[in-house]
Amino acid sequence: MPTPRIVVLAGGVGGSRFVRGARAALRGRGVTTTEDALTVVVNTGDDLWLSGVRLQPDVDSIVYALAGVNDAGRGWGREGDSERVNHELQEWGAGWPWFTLGDLDLGTHLARTGWLREGLTPTRVIERMSRRWPLGARLLPMTDDEVDTIVVLRDGSRIHFQEWWTRHRAALDPARFENPGIEAAAAAPGVADAITGADVVLIAPSNPVVSIGPILDVPGVREALSATSARVIGVSPIIGGRVVRGMADVCLSAIGVETSASAVAAHYGARAQGGLLDAWLVAEEDADSASVIEGRGIRTLVAPLWMKDEAHSAALAEAALSAAGV
Repeated sequence: MPTPRIVVLAGGVGGSRFVRGARAALRGRGVTTTEDALTVVVNTGDDLWLSGVRLQPDVDSIVYALAGVNDAGRGWGREGDSERVNHELQEWGAGWPWFTLGDLDLGTHLARTGWLREGLTPTRVIERMSRRWPLGARLLPMTDDEVDTIVVLRDGSRIHFQEWWTRHRAALDPARFENPGIEAAAAAPGVADAITGADVVLIAPSNPVVSIGPILDVPGVREALSATSARVIGVSPIIGGRVVRGMADVCLSAIGVETSASAVAAHYGARAQGGLLDAWLVAEEDADSASVIEGRGIRTLVAPLWMKDEAHSAALAEAALSAAGV
């Protein structure tokens, strides 16, 4: 069987684990040059400027995970990192005292910012970052434009997503999420072509609202998903009615979506009815919802979704590929 061309839409910790599993699944099939087979379109809605440097949290999480240098315990940042510079910034009253920048992590941000100042686009910056480690995947930002996520609270005030998520732990009641400028943005070079030329598109078990949502809202992405002949397979980020990590339930509630595998599938919609999904993977804990999802025109498969380690992540990715018939 020829090597399938896989595109993954991903962001956050769940996305990084799933992408690592997809690479392992390809290697389990005997594919050695996985970067030719695996393209990851990464959410950049989490990005921000802080202390004069450009941060791309989801990009870095996926880069570090594929490189094997991520802090698996925390779910973000570099393993074994120190925080001397972060403490010094706090002494100067700079940055955000509740937003930790590790020293090694800051090195990444400084390198990125320097390249951006020299005129490189985020796409080119990620290409340069990928030369350091054998990632086994081609990473593309969803767009080269800056479209940070802003949380509009019920009282009408507006704060950056990272402040709402990291400082307030999603405790402030959100009315909606916005990505200012996204209507005028364009998909990064290669994104639409990768999707339309894929054999399978996988939607990672990432936050549907603030990780996958911004990718889908970039002009050209939904059109590419509609045009592709590839099967579009999604993996539920909800297991047993609960989010796996983080506060995605608060995000879902803000847009009127119940925290359930069935409701998130309905949110994405059946491709045959103008939505996104050809098939949806749900956890064994949610097997009783399969018939409901099937009734919405989305083929539903039950599989173990807990990504406890790379082997479990690879098995999940393989299940998603099998669901697409590749």
